[in-house]
Amino acid sequence: MSKVINCIIVDDEPVARDILKSHLQKVAAVTVVATCKNAIEAFNELNAHKIDLIFLDINMPEISGLSFAKSITKSTKIIFTTAYRKYAVDGFDLQAVDYLLKPISFERLLQAINKFLNENITVTTKSTSEIHPQETHFIFVRSDRKMIKIDFSEINYIESFSDYIKIHLNNTTILTRETITNIEAKLPKKDFIRVHRSFIVAVPKITLFTNEFVEINKKAIPISRSYKKEVLRRLDHV
Repeated sequence: MSKVINCIIVDDEPVARDILKSHLQKVAAVTVVATCKNAIEAFNELNAHKIDLIFLDINMPEISGLSFAKSITKSTKIIFTTAYRKYAVDGFDLQAVDYLLKPISFERLLQAINKFLNENITVTTKSTSEIHPQETHFIFVRSDRKMIKIDFSEINYIESFSDYIKIHLNNTTILTRETITNIEAKLPKKDFIRVHRSFIVAVPKITLFTNEFVEINKKAIPISRSYKKEVLRRLDHV
């Protein structure tokens, strides 16, 4: 296999295809040969090009991603993408490289690509498999059946309600079905800090803090005992 990974994206949702393509275009080791809205288009691309890797949605009409995966040669590797966690076991039963849950962050995507590289490319020097990501300044979250782009600079703080979170922005609030731990992994650590099991705050937006709370836009956000040491250490060095 060459150093460049030739891939296709297969997903019936245009927004999902666009988000994944945007992420992949920032990775020097990857070339997106085509985006496909169904399995038929994907079959045509496989016949026309040498494809190393497929980013494949599972829940598609007519021919599902799982059925499509069973029909292709094992030399073409698959990373499944889906909004439904319940398909994970089926995906790994087909020896997929990885399984990405939508909305897919750039950081999580890089982990999957690195896993593919480690499994499929023998390297003689570090530069052979080195990936050069560009820093992203936003994430997409699903809310009210839409994928909404959120710039990190717009986030004030994030509040957790079990399997949902509220993202408090400068001028609005967005509710999305996500755990606070998952969203924390998608945020740049230099700009955000977990201060409580239910709160993440944007460090640049903090106007004052004590040993018990931080304040953002006159909103006092508690610092819990388990996070206090790290929070105070970070803020003392800002």
